[in-house]
Amino acid sequence: MNTLQKEIVEEMKVKPVIDPKEEIRISIDFLKNYLKKHPFLNGFVLGISGGQDSTLTGKLAQLAINELNEEQSEKKYIFVAVRLPYGVQMDEDDCQLALQFIQPTETYTVNVKAAVDASVATLKSVGIELTDFAKGNEKARERMKVQYSIAAMKGCVVLGTDHSAEAITGFYTKYGDGGADLTPIFRLNKRQGKMLLKELNCPPKLYEKIPTADLEEDRPQLADEVALGVTYDDIDDYLEGKEINADSQSKIEAWFNKSRHKRQMPYTVFDQF
Repeated sequence: MNTLQKEIVEEMKVKPVIDPKEEIRISIDFLKNYLKKHPFLNGFVLGISGGQDSTLTGKLAQLAINELNEEQSEKKYIFVAVRLPYGVQMDEDDCQLALQFIQPTETYTVNVKAAVDASVATLKSVGIELTDFAKGNEKARERMKVQYSIAAMKGCVVLGTDHSAEAITGFYTKYGDGGADLTPIFRLNKRQGKMLLKELNCPPKLYEKIPTADLEEDRPQLADEVALGVTYDDIDDYLEGKEINADSQSKIEAWFNKSRHKRQMPYTVFDQF
């Protein structure tokens, strides 16, 4: 490994080999311990997209909630799953399958189309016309805003689905899906997340599907790997400390450097940059 790859692997915390059962337990205990340490909280909120990452995070959250409720009777902890379509989502069947697999305590569906369109129109009225890409970020931020509003009324915290194969490239919206209180699957790469879902008996359709953020209307269902110009297999290999082809390595490291600001808390006058 070169110096930068060592730095990245250390920052992303990915193990070259995992035991899926052990990693499931690590995430569940992490979530349980957080609620135990903050007794004023009632549980977790998470947006469910029908993809691998939210399905895994949601299932781990519900398992943590179930265990807490079995271990004590003083209060009823909850996991709130939120569907956040923009209009009609093309893979809505997958979203419903994910909800059936997770079995959340509560489920809400909030269509963000009216709010996003109103924001776009308001900006346009003052001369700021969003590109399709920027509108996609608007959707992501509106979805996170909704989750925090629900969390505020439910006495919960918001979970994020960020994992290390996503974090390394900054493939998320800053203060959108990148804004959360806890990220229980960070340290896993994409293939390791699949391993956990297999161990949890998840329907294969939910982790075998092509990953997509699906935020752009001009390019609906655009595959992550097309947008990034590199495959998740190469990203996963890189994170596991393996050698990959020079072109993929160059792209991964370029994404990492370009997206450093997304992984940095706001700077103060005491910070160096």
